Amino acid sequence: MTLRTTLRGAAVAAVAASLAAGTAVTALPATAAPGDGPGRALAPAAHPGQQAGKHQPGKPGKHTPRPGKPKPGKPGKNDPKAADPDFGPNVTFIDETWTTDQINAFLDTVNDEAEFSLDRHQVFFEPGTYGSAAGQDDPATATGIVNAEVGYYESIAGLGAQPGDVLVNGALHVEPVVGCPDQPWACADPGSLTRFWRSMSNLAFNPIQRPVGEDAARPFPAGVVEPHQMRWAVSQAAPMRRVDVRGSLTVFGRYGEFASGGYLANSRVAGTITTGSQQQWFTRNSEVGTWDGGVWNMVFSGVEGAPATDFGQDLGDGARGVKTTLDSTPVSREAPFLFRASDGELKVFVPHARTGSQGVDWGTDAASGRTIGIEDVYVARADTDTAASINAAVAGGKHLLLTPGVYELDAPIRVDNPRTVVLGLGYASLTPTAGTAALEIGDVPGVVVAGITVDANVPESETLVRVGTPGGAGADASDPTTLSDVFVRVGGPWVGKAVTSIEVNTDHTLLDHIWAWRGDHGQGIGWDANTGAHGVVVNGDDVTATGLFVEHYQENQTVWNGERGRTVFYQSEIPYDPPSQDAYRDGDRPGWASYRVADGVTQHEAVGLGVYSFFNQGVDVRVESGIQAPRTAGVRFRSMTSVFLNGSGGINHVINDTGDPAVGGFASPQVVSYPPTS
Repeated sequence: MTLRTTLRGAAVAAVAASLAAGTAVTALPATAAPGDGPGRALAPAAHPGQQAGKHQPGKPGKHTPRPGKPKPGKPGKNDPKAADPDFGPNVTFIDETWTTDQINAFLDTVNDEAEFSLDRHQVFFEPGTYGSAAGQDDPATATGIVNAEVGYYESIAGLGAQPGDVLVNGALHVEPVVGCPDQPWACADPGSLTRFWRSMSNLAFNPIQRPVGEDAARPFPAGVVEPHQMRWAVSQAAPMRRVDVRGSLTVFGRYGEFASGGYLANSRVAGTITTGSQQQWFTRNSEVGTWDGGVWNMVFSGVEGAPATDFGQDLGDGARGVKTTLDSTPVSREAPFLFRASDGELKVFVPHARTGSQGVDWGTDAASGRTIGIEDVYVARADTDTAASINAAVAGGKHLLLTPGVYELDAPIRVDNPRTVVLGLGYASLTPTAGTAALEIGDVPGVVVAGITVDANVPESETLVRVGTPGGAGADASDPTTLSDVFVRVGGPWVGKAVTSIEVNTDHTLLDHIWAWRGDHGQGIGWDANTGAHGVVVNGDDVTATGLFVEHYQENQTVWNGERGRTVFYQSEIPYDPPSQDAYRDGDRPGWASYRVADGVTQHEAVGLGVYSFFNQGVDVRVESGIQAPRTAGVRFRSMTSVFLNGSGGINHVINDTGDPAVGGFASPQVVSYPPTS
């Protein structure tokens, strides 16, 4: 049964002519429901009492949804330039002919998707300046600003060659769930713990933010910030890339609501980044003015202005440092992006990989990367394309651009040509319907995949994303196959099953911002329902991961079999739902370590790891250690923590037999280095 995902997008597109003509726009019809069927039924909207994704001590995980918005008349979608490809109804191009009111009204039509909606949205700003800077010193009275919240499955990007080519006077911001409007300080959970699946890139901001919509009418609005500040209060799968914030940034809610797991890369924040309740955060190859705060695991790699490492240090009054800083990133590659060239044509820029890098790299010349003309790109649409049509285009030498939508695939997308680019827009989602993988990359070098979501389905898949074949050749250290902003879900929107979410066989592969998630809430959730053994399995040598998030899988969540692997920042929660210790046991060992380096590996390095537990079945379930690795001089770890969040049971040791327990009550033991130096 085909998913009906395009009705709302078509309705948005239908009002574009009215917007362009300056005429009145009527309300959009309700979003079409997906087809019912095993493994593909849309999850109902979250409701009070539904379990949230992250937890704090003493706080039951309750997800209170944002109240539904009214649907007044809404501006629609601007037509792209005549020479552009047909991107379908879910891609919007905004240019300087739009008034600020029209921009804000349109953004309000695409920022209220439910957490497991099937609708997807990509918004592009053409080069130009948007909004007025006149009120920048007093946001409470500022007028004429671009000011909107960013919702689920919404990606907003500039089309300039540089971030500053699109300057926004205003704010595109993310606020936490407001569960208690009359006393928001009493509802820290879930806060931003479920603010997933949204992104912003290639934009410059003169931050001017004030509450919008229903938030502005609350007695204690969430959207209030200090002058020259913007809020991006998110958790996983919500990256900011290539963003120039000409002011300050806060990444948690106004009233201290919980947040967990953000990612910032290739960006500049001139002022202060205030982290508050943000539990962990990874910042890579950026520039910051001042960094303020951190809860458990804050990691900086190649960041100019980063704070000094203090992880494990006694800061007084019982506090210990949680920050780890690497002067440079061992291997990095920025994500490809669409831009408007000086000749007016759309092109894709693909940055080169770098080693030992530091700071931002916004170059778009030949020394910085390669440019692909849009004529060499196959623009796919979920409402018209199949696995066969996509594979025919890619086999014929085309790069692939996946426009927003849910792609039901009866066979995997196959990439067998070297240096092929696969770029998703607006959280384009792939789901296999025949028990296959969703994406398979052959034994070829330099493939770049960015901006896609992969959803497991039924029947069960052995692997959802496979990079290379076991023992295959084709790797190139100078042009590594790269996965950026690739997010995998097993359960959540529907029942899904997959033994392994991502399998990496090609040497020198780079994994940059991965979230592999066996769902803990949504539809199709249960120990025997959304089954998944491993999130990431690495068999290739010299593989690097920068920003690796892997959660809730039922065995070792990350398995590293290859030599000379490197991880910079790792965040993981143990599954919540093992019904008993017997159901969650690695042979004679209680539980399964989240991060597992195979016994035969002789060289491995990992920095900045956090593994957290919340067993919610009311039984005493233990994990012997969150990290398990051979004890040898060539296998080295730095800055590790375990955290007991809530529930029962817990983690006996941080790594192997080292580290205090996090069992039975809140605890966050740390291990600074392993093996011990003395």
